[in-house]
Amino acid sequence: MEKYIDAFANSFIGTLNWTWKSIVFEVPWYNNYFWGLIVISLLVWLLEIAFPWRKEQSIFRKDFWLDAFYMFFNFFLFSIVISGVYELLGVAFKDIGITAQSLAIIDIASWPMWMQLVVFFIVLDFVQWFTHTLLHRYSFLWKFHKVHHSVKEMGFAAHLRYHWMENVLYKPLKTFGVMILGGFEPEQAYIVHFLAIAIGHLNHANIKLTWGPLKYLLNNPVMHLYHHAHELPEGKYGVNFGISLSLWDYIFRTNYIPEDSGTIELGFPGDEEFPKDFVHQNIYGFKKGQK
Repeated sequence: MEKYIDAFANSFIGTLNWTWKSIVFEVPWYNNYFWGLIVISLLVWLLEIAFPWRKEQSIFRKDFWLDAFYMFFNFFLFSIVISGVYELLGVAFKDIGITAQSLAIIDIASWPMWMQLVVFFIVLDFVQWFTHTLLHRYSFLWKFHKVHHSVKEMGFAAHLRYHWMENVLYKPLKTFGVMILGGFEPEQAYIVHFLAIAIGHLNHANIKLTWGPLKYLLNNPVMHLYHHAHELPEGKYGVNFGISLSLWDYIFRTNYIPEDSGTIELGFPGDEEFPKDFVHQNIYGFKKGQK
């Protein structure tokens, strides 16, 4: 038992210290996700201000500050709290013989770095795409995912407005994705992580961007806006589930872009009764009788 307590405590304190060192510039720039997130956010926000798609939308749109809080809460505060739990589980799995290499299908450690990064990016993105479909498909998961879809005006910070329970689902499945690659994360994986943040911010931004012919490969704000549409096509529980890549939606025929005016209503049926503040949004999914 002592070993589990130590694992939890050491990971919690280590993540806390690392976050503080990031804030005071004591970690390498390529691992400084605190200031990296701020820089990416400011750049995308400036693009929104300079090239707004929905011109009637305010620079400080509805729920701007709520989404900004979600951004730092999910990316840092919750990560600090949950880091000890993940470390504890890692020790427990190791004790029963399940290691980072035990589920390996391929080992990318000896591949050229560029190939490692490409495969790492594609595998993790598919895992997230699949996880995202589950959040829409099953009502007990949708209750938590409603937080993300309660956004009524889209902007970059909406990217990280989500219920902390989504981390509980995403993290193990992303870890599984790493395990099938031999339990190996490329040395320069920070490139993939920063790229994913930038694409996610752009997808939620008030910018009309489609990437031209690359729209069949990369997700974009026009495509993702319809993911947040209040009214979905008949018989669909969701569309455009792509995280960074739109490729999966075109392969599995979950793509849907009927027009590109950007004027559609966002949200979901009944969202007028959904809580408007952080605390009540985060306890909503645990209440009995909620759908």
